[in-house]
Amino acid sequence: MPVTPITRRTLLAATAAGATAVAAGSLPASGSPVPVESAGTAQQLTDPFTLGIASGDPDYQSVVLWTRLALDPLAADGMGGMPSRRYVVQWQIALDPQLRQVVRAGAVTAGPESAHAVHVEVGGLLPGREYFYRFRCEGHLSEVGRTLTTPLPGTYGSPLHMSFVSCSNYSGGYFTAYRRMAEEHPSLILHLGDYIYEGPGGTGARAHSPAQEIWTLADYRVRHAQYRTDPDLQAAHSIAPWVVVWDDHELENNYADEIPSPAGQAGFLERRAAAYRAYYESMPLRRSSIPSGIDLQLYRRIKWGRLAEFHMLDTRQYRSDQACNDTASDCPAAFDPARSITGPEQEQWLLDGLGRSYATWDVLGQQVFFAARDFTTGPAVSYSMDAWDGYAASRQRILDGMRERGVTNPVVLTGDVHRHYANDLKADFRDPDSATVGVELVTTSITSGGDGQDMPANGPQLLAENPHIKLLNNQRGYVSTRLTRDSLRADFKVLPYVSTPGAPVSTRATFVVEAGSPGLHQD
Repeated sequence: MPVTPITRRTLLAATAAGATAVAAGSLPASGSPVPVESAGTAQQLTDPFTLGIASGDPDYQSVVLWTRLALDPLAADGMGGMPSRRYVVQWQIALDPQLRQVVRAGAVTAGPESAHAVHVEVGGLLPGREYFYRFRCEGHLSEVGRTLTTPLPGTYGSPLHMSFVSCSNYSGGYFTAYRRMAEEHPSLILHLGDYIYEGPGGTGARAHSPAQEIWTLADYRVRHAQYRTDPDLQAAHSIAPWVVVWDDHELENNYADEIPSPAGQAGFLERRAAAYRAYYESMPLRRSSIPSGIDLQLYRRIKWGRLAEFHMLDTRQYRSDQACNDTASDCPAAFDPARSITGPEQEQWLLDGLGRSYATWDVLGQQVFFAARDFTTGPAVSYSMDAWDGYAASRQRILDGMRERGVTNPVVLTGDVHRHYANDLKADFRDPDSATVGVELVTTSITSGGDGQDMPANGPQLLAENPHIKLLNNQRGYVSTRLTRDSLRADFKVLPYVSTPGAPVSTRATFVVEAGSPGLHQD
């Protein structure tokens, strides 16, 4: 089918049809101008929906719909094999999976300035409802996706089935865990960082593209596109709305704000701008997260009626440099109150939001290990400087702030460490007899670390040194939770292998938290 030229008439029609949506399919120009073909040089398109579809950041009356057009996802220039022109992309959202009861529809344009990514903020929806959506471009239909809106403010709605994941290295194994999670039909999925990996390697199960470590905007676009071609990841994106935050590998391992790792790399800020831009183009984020140079506003809140408030944090973009040369230690700098893992503005934003929240569950969706984790046997101690242990005063301010504001059911969700953990949060980790004030649920990786085993070699030592840690497991998987006004149930899901596809899933452990009674109870 020939490409439809964009005229004033088609643009006006698209605007009228999409009056309930805001398209964010374009970004400020970066680098050399992209020549745009005229209608006379139009090319015929094959299926442009090779990267799948997604939805995200729901509220009680709107949700973001996402896709990115790509004919050749791994094209080295990062443009997905698309002609350098703009296309009209139509969208529909309906009450049924056959899309017979369409309630909103419209059209937006996708252009080369954003690698033909499309973000549509669909408004005018009803609270607490399941919806189904799809896209159309040049006669081709995308698959149908499922999404949801959150409950009406002030109401609880139905119990929430929420799953959360982290650390998905394409070259580290197969994304079967995404498939198993999708088969459970959660209502919300949180990705807590390391959605892609920037390096060339992994366990070798699958090869990264590009083959080398990525640095440029084209590189990051290709790497995101490669991950998006995975059918298991596409299944997970199409089954429920996602809320995403990054960690470090979306840019570079263990960077801190504007400081690369190792320090002194030439061109790091240009690399950061490229990585942030490609991340936005690849995620179902709202217009408020459109990057500006090296900055991208990612911390935000998702309110699930009175049941839960998700405070999504960014512990990379504003943090102080890691203490003690980023080696396991207990050096004085780790306890310096002037240092911060969130930056002062985000820290105050979090504390203010916790103070205003009326939700039963206040959930912090973030990246790195929050509880204390001593690696050394005996009276000596050593901690990870990349985690909250390396920013002990930051952590204590959050714990104290929760207590001062009367936050009764805080839950911290974490990724990063490629292991399942379940932790009680202590009012003062230096005093193991201090009160338990909340819990931390840590998901293992989707693939990073390879097949793994039930207990790592240092597991018994870690459990003995850290009595607030109630679970440690070193397999791959995810965490599936069920939140009600009375309790939170967390099922720690594991797969026996990721080096080959198709692994079964099982529940390694289940913990329950009773509302108003902080602390973990194994079921």
